Amino acid sequence: GVWRQTRALLFKNCLIKCRTKKSSVQEVLFPLFFLFWLILMSMMHPHRKYDAVPNASLGPLDTAVLLNFVIGYTPPSRVAREIMKKVAFDNFEDGLLTEEYLSEEELEEASALKPSNFVGVVFKDSLSYQLRFHDSLAMSPIYMESR
Repeated sequence: GVWRQTRALLFKNCLIKCRTKKSSVQEVLFPLFFLFWLILMSMMHPHRKYDAVPNASLGPLDTAVLLNFVIGYTPPSRVAREIMKKVAFDNFEDGLLTEEYLSEEELEEASALKPSNFVGVVFKDSLSYQLRFHDSLAMSPIYMESR
């Protein structure tokens, strides 16, 4: 039955491995070589551990710089409106000026008209967005490098 078939298959595989010694040795040594290489590289670039930074008061936010600051966003949706309302009024007494645009093209035109004090926010979905500055694009809101 099954035991005889399994034994025959193991014997066949053993014969194949004995007849192809070069590839059998490569199957064992290449992973060991790469493992050694990874260990060597990790030893050459050790991880840095930084000490904790104590809490410190940074002082009040200078709102004079943000007097004529405009944040434009697109596409207009209920979630986008709620997020922008929270951004505008949570940290500023008078609130920041937010403008709603129907498309990215309208947002880019507005950015061209007010380049020094305008930031655009393009919501891709309810969890991701892209920041648009005059003549540039911030690609990702996620910090991608290792800490």
